[in-house]
Amino acid sequence: MSTGSGAASAPAPATPTTRTSSMFSSLRIRNYRLFFLGQVVSNTGTWMQRIAQDWLVLSLTGSATAVGITTALQFLPMLLFGLYGGVLVDRLPKRPTLLVTQASMALTGLALAFLTLSGHVEVWHVYLAAFAVGLATVVDNPARQTFVTEMVGPDQLQNAVSLNSANFQSARLVGPAVAGLMITGVGTGWAFLFNGLSFVAPMAGLLLMRARDLHVVERAPRGKGQMREGLRYVAGRPELIWTIVLVGFVSTFGFNFPVYLSAFADDVFHAGAGSYSLFNTLMAVGSLAGALLAARRGTARLRVLVAGAVAFGMLEIVAALAPSLWMFALLMIPIGMFGMTVNVTANSSVQLSTDPAMRGRVMALYMMVFMGGAPLGAPIAGWITDAYGVRAGLAAGGVVAAAAAVVIGLVLARVGNLRLALGWHRGHPVVRFVPREREQLAPAA
Repeated sequence: MSTGSGAASAPAPATPTTRTSSMFSSLRIRNYRLFFLGQVVSNTGTWMQRIAQDWLVLSLTGSATAVGITTALQFLPMLLFGLYGGVLVDRLPKRPTLLVTQASMALTGLALAFLTLSGHVEVWHVYLAAFAVGLATVVDNPARQTFVTEMVGPDQLQNAVSLNSANFQSARLVGPAVAGLMITGVGTGWAFLFNGLSFVAPMAGLLLMRARDLHVVERAPRGKGQMREGLRYVAGRPELIWTIVLVGFVSTFGFNFPVYLSAFADDVFHAGAGSYSLFNTLMAVGSLAGALLAARRGTARLRVLVAGAVAFGMLEIVAALAPSLWMFALLMIPIGMFGMTVNVTANSSVQLSTDPAMRGRVMALYMMVFMGGAPLGAPIAGWITDAYGVRAGLAAGGVVAAAAAVVIGLVLARVGNLRLALGWHRGHPVVRFVPREREQLAPAA
């Protein structure tokens, strides 16, 4: 892909990216290493709170719809205010901004811990806490995404984005397991307390960074029309707009796992919190594998994005029909792997295709679509689950994700003047898009 506009832009990689010398090359940079280590601790606490929050709501209400409402409230601020958050991020210095957002999320976790441990928690408290975290996320997410470039520079961006995802999924391996033990052993309040305290680690890492080593991007001046400018920038670039549209469909209809997994554990397999944690852990194993594989790739190709989204949707349909707990649990591994392939490939493609001065607004739009789809998708998923069963809900999400990937893949091929080519390479079938001009010139060769 190129950063230029025009209908003839081919859905190829964003810009030529330097193939990294190793899977962990960006960790050689001190500032990024401090950031990475702080996020390991904080992400573990975040996953613990997610599991505890969903289970607490289910325990208080007995309703999958209530779990969906909680998820929706956490992501609703991104849907409502995400673009304005991107404008703020382009104007503000990233490191002080992150210190403020991380501190606010820490206070939210500690407040929820106090209410739960004191025995006064009610479902509306959880709703309010989820909405407060969502408000902080409006600024925190685009700030963290764009701060990666300032820490590592453009040459290491693809590797650092992939390692951030691997970091998040590594914590997802530990967080649900520890949360399951805490829920069954001492209660959900302790998981909330750990999450609140875990934000000390990333805040310390931010304070210890060397400002002189940062690749600081010039901040956008305050002015009118900056939100519209960001939208026009994305709309004029097919490689950006169609990637974001695909992510919107997949995240809105396919990523409602807090609703699906809790209902499968409780209603379908009657297995309790332990199996719910197991499902999340196995999905994290696949997600971690997908993130590490992405760290090894030197480019972010849209054909990988489209293929990953198709595979993700089809696997969800298969999982919806799984007859046993163990078959369903094992399917979480490839679902996690292909879901992470979609996430990392889309994220790095969008960042590498965007001018640094516009990156905050573009990434805010990306995150608004990726995370803000939950307020629409989660209640729908919860309603289908309550009305028709969780198997129908999961299958419907898979159908929408796979169909959207196929349609958008064809749109990108048409925009880039490509055709579908089928062939064999070293005894294996190969499916790829190639320029139509190549097909026209072939007979004369």
